[in-house]
Amino acid sequence: MTSQNSPERWDIFCAVVDNYGDIGVTWRLAKQLSAEQPIAITLWVDDLKSFSHILPALDPELVSQVHFGVTINQWSTPLAIAYQTGNVLIEAFACELPEQVKTSLIAMQQASKLDSSAAKPPLWLNLEYLSAESWVEGCHGLPSMQASGLKKYFYFPGFTAKTGGLICENKLFEKRDAWQLNLQNRQDLFASLGLSGIEPIDKVVSVFSYETKALLALCETWQDSEQTIHALFPKGRSLNSLQSILPCSIEELSAGMQIKLGNLVIHILPMTDQEGYDKLLWSCDFNIVRGEDSFLRAQWAAKPFIWHIYAQEDDYHLIKLDAFMQLYCNNLPPELAKSWKVLNLAFNNEQQELTASHWQKINLVDLPLLQHAKQWPIDAINDVDLVSRLVQFVKNS
Repeated sequence: MTSQNSPERWDIFCAVVDNYGDIGVTWRLAKQLSAEQPIAITLWVDDLKSFSHILPALDPELVSQVHFGVTINQWSTPLAIAYQTGNVLIEAFACELPEQVKTSLIAMQQASKLDSSAAKPPLWLNLEYLSAESWVEGCHGLPSMQASGLKKYFYFPGFTAKTGGLICENKLFEKRDAWQLNLQNRQDLFASLGLSGIEPIDKVVSVFSYETKALLALCETWQDSEQTIHALFPKGRSLNSLQSILPCSIEELSAGMQIKLGNLVIHILPMTDQEGYDKLLWSCDFNIVRGEDSFLRAQWAAKPFIWHIYAQEDDYHLIKLDAFMQLYCNNLPPELAKSWKVLNLAFNNEQQELTASHWQKINLVDLPLLQHAKQWPIDAINDVDLVSRLVQFVKNS
């Protein structure tokens, strides 16, 4: 390997987990860094096939390619492309760096000790998962001394000024507002996705969740709703919960299909890129999301939502969910805050009856809830987004 320090070159390593979770966040970070900062970004990904689902232009057979100004390299073992050290090295979500990279870092560290004029290793950061828990403030930015003598810094995204911030592209809210202001955009988007029969007055819910009986309970409730509800599902894990009410096997479902069950119409979505997914969230009246990337994008959509958080041992995910709900509901009227919290908890605990009853208590056109969903992104961004904070952190370090 060759060493080539450059103040304007960063490397990001991402191991794909759960198909779209980690790579979704990492790809947004890489794109925004490349578009808004004078930095050359190289993104190393171990599963290009899964990555290509959210970046259709990506060719999984190529070991190196450029999209949106980002160089995307296949992370193979061993690396097919030589790693050249830059200014910053980010490992996304504690993925284990390749041995070739670690060897290079150690060699640079040792050389810089022997010769002060030698190039120093890049600043090494671990991008952590997003959490609203209070302890994140105390851990954000802390260094960890590795056995090799290198320091690795922990970068925690978060909702307060003492954390690493939230991924949000420049002028995203302005673009969203302009999109939502023109109601024809919604109808045009649905048509482009092959969705038919959705009238402007109909309620539309997007669903991107894990398996849960609570989703089945919601769909059974929607069948008996007073007005038509259109539920938009990508072909994936969410549908596994609905097999008992579907007229065919999940394998037989395909994009563009629709299934009418009373006043519920289930639509099967095609895969879309991240920009298309953002527009889908902007266009729905309510969004059910999972993981981290879609969870944050649902907030930026300024629409009510349910967060289906990834289950962890000893129900630790419920602690993370509660920490977020405490923040999110801070300025909501007490009764509305209670209903929204119980709805989210019931959905995550697979409590079917409780999920259905509290869904009915939340009026999708309830003005306080909609006003709160609109104001929340402005408050949550805390004036400075993650990329801006990250660049400043690197400068200060």
